[in-house]
Amino acid sequence: MQAISGAGYPGVSSMDIMDNVVPYISGEEDKLETEPQKILGKLNTQPKDDSLFTFSDFDACASCNRVPVLDGHTEAVVLKLKKEASVSELEQVLSNYTCEAQELKLPSAPESCILVSRSDDRPQPRLDRMNGNGYSVTVGRIRSSTVMNFKFTLLSHNTILGAAGSAILNAELALSKGYIS
Repeated sequence: MQAISGAGYPGVSSMDIMDNVVPYISGEEDKLETEPQKILGKLNTQPKDDSLFTFSDFDACASCNRVPVLDGHTEAVVLKLKKEASVSELEQVLSNYTCEAQELKLPSAPESCILVSRSDDRPQPRLDRMNGNGYSVTVGRIRSSTVMNFKFTLLSHNTILGAAGSAILNAELALSKGYIS
């Protein structure tokens, strides 16, 4: 469920999005199915062919809808793990996750990358998109699934964590590692 700001400028016309959900966003479903495999894969430092990446080996399936929300992309996630785990164990793993930006104490890094809410009515874009100054992902409604292991809802701020803010955080990381001066 992608916010209208995700369409860029000039975006979706108000007459098309008011009181509506647009059930297809060109290119987004393919991107959501392959980007996690790339991000969780490996960088080939000496590629044997033209591929700079070895994609991680897992399946992902996505449907994307444009929704009348200003900022904040929401995902309804169904997850199957390789090992058995409880809801509390998954909550603990997500809550304890730290990223390199946090470890390096970069200026834009959030205190927590992933915030887990135990409230049934969270996350909500209006209430949670600015968690961690927009750099935290909020995960809520984690529960067992009869089809997979777990199902939950997550929210990220698409223009901070997903775009401009990530560019700033990446620049801070490159500066801290001496890639730029």
